[in-house]
Amino acid sequence: MANCDALQTIQKSCDNNTGGIYKFYVNQQDNVDMTTLTVDAGDDYLIDNLDLVGGADPFIEFEFRRNTSSYTEDSNIDLINGSSFVTQTVNLMFHRRESVKSSAIKVLGSGQQYLSGIVQDANGLYWFFPYLQLTATGEGSGTARADGSKYSITLLAENEFLAYQIEESVVTALTTPAP
Repeated sequence: MANCDALQTIQKSCDNNTGGIYKFYVNQQDNVDMTTLTVDAGDDYLIDNLDLVGGADPFIEFEFRRNTSSYTEDSNIDLINGSSFVTQTVNLMFHRRESVKSSAIKVLGSGQQYLSGIVQDANGLYWFFPYLQLTATGEGSGTARADGSKYSITLLAENEFLAYQIEESVVTALTTPAP
């Protein structure tokens, strides 16, 4: 018999469930000390510790309008090769094209660098996405006046696991500038 983890139950939730994301925080992957990442493997299975590399800048928040951004996670399982990974895609939409946003997007994708992202979903939960890369930008002026101008960006990662939930206190520590 294979030496695999024991199966776990999934119970039906009685909580309200809403889609969409409220916030997105980002940092360069090199600023995140992945050796400090600890996951409570008990019932919660969430990140209860993660630190920045000494002297690194905190995560920054990208602001966007509600009902415009999302994330998806798709499992890729090859039964023949025995390989499995999760493709994680974060799509963000920013209204009103202007030079400051163009510059920020250019820096985000410079050198095809790896990024760490934290998403706060509409259920109030936080999710950690390491090793993201900017893979696409799009949009433009729109056609009609009511269309408005905008940017869309796509960040993509291929990781071994679905995004880990991360405790709010850890997010607060990662997004607060050092004194």
